[in-house]
Amino acid sequence: MQTAASRAPGASDRDASLIDRDKVPSNTEVLTSADFSRNYSTNFLDSVNRKLPGVTLGDQTGNPFQRDLDYRGFTASPVQGTPQGIAVYQNGVRINESWGDVVNWDFIPEKAIDRVSLFPNNPVFGLNAIGGALSIQMKNGFTYQGSEAELFGGSYGRVQGSVQAGAQKDNVSAYAAFESAYDRGWRDFANSSHVNRMYVDVGARNDDTEFHVNFTGASNLLGNVAATPIQMLNQRWSSVYTWPQSTLLQLAFVNATLNHNFSDTWSFQGNAYFRGFRQSHIDGNGTDVAPCDDPTNLCIGDGLPISGPASGGPPTPNTLGNAFLGEIDRNQAATNSFGGTAQLTNTDRLFGHDNHVVMGVSVDHGNTQFTATSELGTIDPNNLFVSGTGVFINQPDAGLSPVDLRATNTYTGVYLTDTFDVTNRFSVTAGGRFNYAQIDLQDQTGTNDLLNSNNRFQRFNPVIGGTFKITPNLTAYAGYSEANRAPTPLELGCSDPNHPCMIDSFLVADPPLKQVVSHTIEAGLRGGWGRDARFGMLTWGLGVFRTMSDDDIIQVTSPLGVNNFGFFQNAGQTLRQGIEAKLDYRFGRWNAYANYTYIDATYQSANTLSSPGNPNALTDPNNDDVQFINVKPGDHIPGIPAHRFKAGIEYQATDAWKVGADVNVVGSQWLAGDSTNQSPKVPAYTVVNLHTSYRITPNIEVFGLINNVFNQHYYLGGTFFGAGGFTSAGGAPNLMAQLSDPRSFVPGMPLSAYAGIRAKF
Repeated sequence: MQTAASRAPGASDRDASLIDRDKVPSNTEVLTSADFSRNYSTNFLDSVNRKLPGVTLGDQTGNPFQRDLDYRGFTASPVQGTPQGIAVYQNGVRINESWGDVVNWDFIPEKAIDRVSLFPNNPVFGLNAIGGALSIQMKNGFTYQGSEAELFGGSYGRVQGSVQAGAQKDNVSAYAAFESAYDRGWRDFANSSHVNRMYVDVGARNDDTEFHVNFTGASNLLGNVAATPIQMLNQRWSSVYTWPQSTLLQLAFVNATLNHNFSDTWSFQGNAYFRGFRQSHIDGNGTDVAPCDDPTNLCIGDGLPISGPASGGPPTPNTLGNAFLGEIDRNQAATNSFGGTAQLTNTDRLFGHDNHVVMGVSVDHGNTQFTATSELGTIDPNNLFVSGTGVFINQPDAGLSPVDLRATNTYTGVYLTDTFDVTNRFSVTAGGRFNYAQIDLQDQTGTNDLLNSNNRFQRFNPVIGGTFKITPNLTAYAGYSEANRAPTPLELGCSDPNHPCMIDSFLVADPPLKQVVSHTIEAGLRGGWGRDARFGMLTWGLGVFRTMSDDDIIQVTSPLGVNNFGFFQNAGQTLRQGIEAKLDYRFGRWNAYANYTYIDATYQSANTLSSPGNPNALTDPNNDDVQFINVKPGDHIPGIPAHRFKAGIEYQATDAWKVGADVNVVGSQWLAGDSTNQSPKVPAYTVVNLHTSYRITPNIEVFGLINNVFNQHYYLGGTFFGAGGFTSAGGAPNLMAQLSDPRSFVPGMPLSAYAGIRAKF
């Protein structure tokens, strides 16, 4: 944690745009490749969660490779339709996908990670960084030499292997990493994972220039499971509500980077990339299809036939007997995106003082083809598996029809920051970034012209802050910054409560959304004591932060109570504020850390939100089917735990043997949909993990870890669901009608154990 970049793109070790971390006026965090060792965790997100203050993990898919990362109440998620608030970069390229700004963590080859830097709100990181940015720098042959093979496995069928190799010959380097994993999953039936990914980098350099071309490829099939009703979890912890759910994800990502020093004080950093992304999603759900008034036919909505351009179309015969009705929703997204960044850095002294200027421009363009269909299905009453019937639902008046949409988006940014040393102890940083977003939607079916739209968003975001070195070992910092997030193509196409969408699947013509603008203030102290772990070395930090977001975008459940449907809306102002404290201590053979974060996340504007299934919701006097809640300023935002505490300790028992433990404590949170904070909270939880490693020879090491060693049952999050069960095509009693509690939860993984071996050559 010696340096931190002052700009968004990932910087190489020779990048002149890097500045001393003590001059950055915010609470930055850095993890190195050692922090991502399998000695401590089985995947990238667990490693990030293990030590970074303010970070917790959520889970909407039940898959360990597809979890949500929450930082200070903002989210980077792989789930389409989740409002995103964190920008993620890999080697200087923003990897939030063009369609919904999602982040597919499963694409990142973990063995190839060299360094991860976490930054709070800073406009230099461009769109979507309203809550912060995560910058991932990958290895290359100049930073890693040698070769390594690793194999580990354990609970729930996990088998994972990797190889990596790097070499340098004179001014040329090469690096490659390949990973493959299989995990059966611990939930019933449906959450197995097959992951295959790779990373290759070729580079060349001389005294003034460094050039790299790298490629990231992946083809992953991930099984998903959603939240499960609490009454089912009480009977069986691994139970699922409906299935199948699976996602096929593929990536081809080429990036070229160039660093060049024109002189001792002028340098250039740039990159150009192409990213091809493909996603196919299958989801078995309940349905709103039911027998018509004439039970020999099937209808949806207000007596509408399930297929036909509008009311009055031909009826669909009911030939399903007493089968319980569901549907299989499918969608595909194919995105090609490309762009680049060009940046100049100058370190000429100004008025005899050190001065560091970074200025640049970036352009990112994406082109997405999105299609979606919904097929009528039947539900197996024994295991809730949904089977297709071959009948596709096409009823625009009920908000369900096949979708074929083209979305193009172009994001342009121009930025400049200057860090000026007023004295050798006091440094000031100031600057800003201008963002211009163009987002166009075009219906390809020829039947939904109202979906066509041209949207433009622009804003200049300033940043100013300073650091003061009170003593050689104690620094104070304070800063103010703004950032903005343009609505994604998915959000723009789904923002009308009268025409809700199946989130991640269906789009209709909707009113425009406003962009989100965040205003962040933070201040704190950081320091250290000691230079050598042999005599004791302590680093620590204490800070406060406050982020007010204007026109925050939230996801709302359909007011019509339609299964799996919802829409996006601006919710006025929201506030996320809190404190962060951390320390790290090394002494002799001991290494310990601890950190704590408190987050108070509240609505600051009154809102009326639909909330079907919420036992505390009010009923619309004009429509008994519509349930809503009145949110007032000060109500807490659901899904954001207020308290987060992490601690760990490791002891090197011998020169070859290490043992350690860590604990993760996450406070309670309100259920999604409970924005008036009236139902019981999702309970707080504590998870304890153990790890050990033994070096058999200098080049061979074995390791093992146990997660959730006390086998705690805990919930990662929760929401409401329609507890009315599933409709029968033949008038039989509703399936699952015995479920009376409207709460559903995502259960945490039980005790799991893993062991592996690593060999270096």
